[in-house]
Amino acid sequence: MIILVLNSGSSSVKYRLFEMEDEKCLAWGLVERIGARGAILKHNRYDGHNMKLAGDIVDHTKAIEYILAILLSPNHGVIKDRNEINAVGHRVVHGGEKFTKSVLIDAEVMNMIQECIELAPLHNPHNIKGITACRNLMKDVPQTAIFDTAFHHKMPDYSYMYGLPYILYKRYGVRRYGFHGSSHRYVADRAAVMMQKTIEKLKLVTCHLGNGCSSAAVNGGVSVDTTMGFTPTEGLLMGTRTGDIDPAALLYVMSREEIGIGEANSLINKHSGLNGISGVSNDMRELEEAITTGNKRAELAVNMFAYRVKKYIGAYAAAMGGIDGIVFTGGIGENSAGIRKRSIAGLEFLGAELDEVNNNAKSSDERFIDKDSRVRIMVIPTNEELVIARDTLELVQD
Repeated sequence: MIILVLNSGSSSVKYRLFEMEDEKCLAWGLVERIGARGAILKHNRYDGHNMKLAGDIVDHTKAIEYILAILLSPNHGVIKDRNEINAVGHRVVHGGEKFTKSVLIDAEVMNMIQECIELAPLHNPHNIKGITACRNLMKDVPQTAIFDTAFHHKMPDYSYMYGLPYILYKRYGVRRYGFHGSSHRYVADRAAVMMQKTIEKLKLVTCHLGNGCSSAAVNGGVSVDTTMGFTPTEGLLMGTRTGDIDPAALLYVMSREEIGIGEANSLINKHSGLNGISGVSNDMRELEEAITTGNKRAELAVNMFAYRVKKYIGAYAAAMGGIDGIVFTGGIGENSAGIRKRSIAGLEFLGAELDEVNNNAKSSDERFIDKDSRVRIMVIPTNEELVIARDTLELVQD
């Protein structure tokens, strides 16, 4: 069975095409700058062939038309007929309390996803555009929705509730939902395989560190706590997001700077985090380079970042009554030996001891980076798209 996985953003569509018999990724790529001049499709094939194509890509429907065309291309494609695609799996950021698992998309599901727009106004509308485009272009092909929030739906109420009046939860659904669910789920499952143990017997802290960052406490394969909250802004310091902040501090800044809700939202999501602290960049590679030249603000930003990762590892070890493994994934988690070292330093009392040689090794493979310590430390490249493809396969086969 061949499954197309799509991740539709505001001005981009990422795609992967899987042959599910052996879970082989046949092709993958990205359409970016949708609706703007200089729109580009970047396409990669399993055999190393890749290409770029520029064009007038005015909307998500046109973007997906380009994707289908390149997949069918005699010179660049991997299939001969559109009917070879048996299903399409869509990443949907927010499922609220309505969706606790992946689902086949029908009219009722579409209405329910639209109802979740108020919880994710920057994400769900664009996810819906991708779904709508595919339903128009591939009318008879099953479509599925896989939600970032679903993996965290089993968190206990004392973990997901905020200390606001309970009526606000009942009226507006104000609670912690958590995100990056497909990533946390994938790397937790892989960690169990690496450790040669059943996941039901493991207590893991998974750290998805990229431009957006979150950690999760995964106890027996179930997410029991996570750092992102009602929105993806809460928790760890991120590329341009504040992470944890006293809400009264934001109210104070709004008053002193005389800014409104829209400007405050932009402040905490687009102008803060690593970029706001360092004044240099939201790119960890550039910050680590700046540190070598003596940039103190870059060093402060990196130290803040790693400290929060370490703090949550400790907190989640306490919450679960112990810990068996720590997983690093995401662009920073997979590639920055320095961040991993800073984040683990001081956790020896938990039984987590980093191996400098393994940590510094340049590798894109999943691997252990500890000294065979009691708490295993792992780098596991994430594969959210494969999780989406697997769920889609299960749904269409039922």
